[in-house]
Amino acid sequence: MSAPDRVFRGEMPIAVIAPHPDDESLGCGALLARAFAGAGAHVICLTDGSASHPGSRLWPPADLARLRQRELQRALACLGGTARDLTWLGLPDAGLYRCDHDALAARLEGIIADLDITYIFAPASQDHHEDHQAAARATAALRQRRPDWTFFSYPVWSRWDDPDFPATIAPFAPVRLPPGPAAARKRAAIEAHESQLGRIVTDDPTGFVLPPAMVDTFAREDELFWRMPA
Repeated sequence: MSAPDRVFRGEMPIAVIAPHPDDESLGCGALLARAFAGAGAHVICLTDGSASHPGSRLWPPADLARLRQRELQRALACLGGTARDLTWLGLPDAGLYRCDHDALAARLEGIIADLDITYIFAPASQDHHEDHQAAARATAALRQRRPDWTFFSYPVWSRWDDPDFPATIAPFAPVRLPPGPAAARKRAAIEAHESQLGRIVTDDPTGFVLPPAMVDTFAREDELFWRMPA
């Protein structure tokens, strides 16, 4: 069995780079559940998630960031991980594009190298969200630093809002990973991000809420991964 095949069976440790708390569960929940039950995994969350409800007075940014960190820890517990399996960088939500991508790549290299992980999963550059694109650029810079590591892309927003998504990703020959026995764990992990489901912050009607249909789609359908294009 090839090493990439073993990765999707949970037999190789992985690192998942998430732009925001919830991307790890939406895009990689089943993958993470397999890894936590096997060789292990680590999630690196880049931003603090504090910009999802800018109009809330009850949840100012610092409080919302702490809440979202706790939600992410609960999500990882649902998937079989612990707080030790999380690195929280706490960079500004909705401001990742302003970060120095080379400096961020160097920081990611240090974290991942210390964990002795060589299989990295990062947001697809096809995602339209600026933080996702910035994360993809930083990961591309990391790839230049570590060509000995193996990099996979995973989609979140492009899968939901791009009507041409199937045609867009077809050239990459994506791997499809059914949730299978991890389906309940993945759904529970998504549900752990309560602030993004409209259940916590009640004083900002313009704040972000994950569309229920999107939640259901990502909870039920196969996860998609492809080798990061050159």
